[in-house]
Formats: sequence, C-alpha cells, structure tokens
Amino acid sequence: MTSGKHNVRKELKRWFSGAKRVVVAGVGNQIRMDDFVGVKIVRDLRGRVSKRVLLIECETVPESFVQQIVDFKPTHVLLIDAALLDLKPGELRLVDPEGLVDFPAVSTHMLPLRIFCDYVEKMSKAKIGLLLIEPGRADFGEGLTGDVEASAKRLVRVLLKLLP
Repeated sequence: MTSGKHNVRKELKRWFSGAKRVVVAGVGNQIRMDDFVGVKIVRDLRGRVSKRVLLIECETVPESFVQQIVDFKPTHVLLIDAALLDLKPGELRLVDPEGLVDFPAVSTHMLPLRIFCDYVEKMSKAKIGLLLIEPGRADFGEGLTGDVEASAKRLVRVLLKLLP
C-alpha cells in the first residue's frame, strides 16, 4: 500500500514487529464525513481479528478508553484518525505521536491526541502509533468520500494481514 512517497504497508509491517497484543482505536465524528474514517476502519475489522487485538471505537472521546487500553496490557496501540496533512484525500501517514506538532488532527477531540498518546504510553508502556488519513471533506454530513472510503478498504485488508 503506497501513499505518495510512503509505503504505508511496509511502515506498518515494521511498526508491528514484535507485537503480541494490539489495540486498534478508531477516532472520529460520525457526522463530520471523512473525520469518521478511523471508527469506520475499526468497525470493518470487527469479528475478523484474533483475541490478541482489542478494537475500540473511540469516536470523539479517546480519553474515555484509557483504562480499557491499559487493562488489555498491549504491546502496541495504533490510533487511526483523520488529519489535515496537506496530502491528497485518502493518503495516509504513520506518525510517531511526538510528530503531532507537524500534523494537527482535524477531528473534534475533547483532549488533544498528543496528550492522550503520551498518557497511554506512560500508563501502558506500549508502543504508540498514529495512522493519519487525509480527509476529503470533514464538514457536517454522513458517509466517507470516495477516495477516503477506498483508502479505508485497502487499509483494512493490510491490517488483517499484519495484526497478530
């Protein structure tokens, strides 16, 4: 899965190296079109992953799930969200949470993702990654735009191959 100059599939394969227990958390707002892509991906994975993967639909309040994440004792936590990255709609980037200064999230979180990631990392000692997807539209409305929907479907296929 190539996105621009980045081979996201290869980056994810490297990132998942050594993963024993993984949390995949989708972040986004259902009434903000492409902002919902993270939750949509988690929904599409549901029932198709092993018990070593915890899927969480965080919607706009990922901080409400910190204890559930910590209790699962993950080795890796992957948050999937829409973000304005100055890319083409549907393009993806796997970002270290410390890189969030360069990649401001577009969704309507109560708590900034950087603070959330820092807290989860400190509490769980897990490796934290952000899979950010450029939205086509994040205004009010429902449903993903074509490019973002196609990207989400490709990402689900990739994750099904890479998750433990």
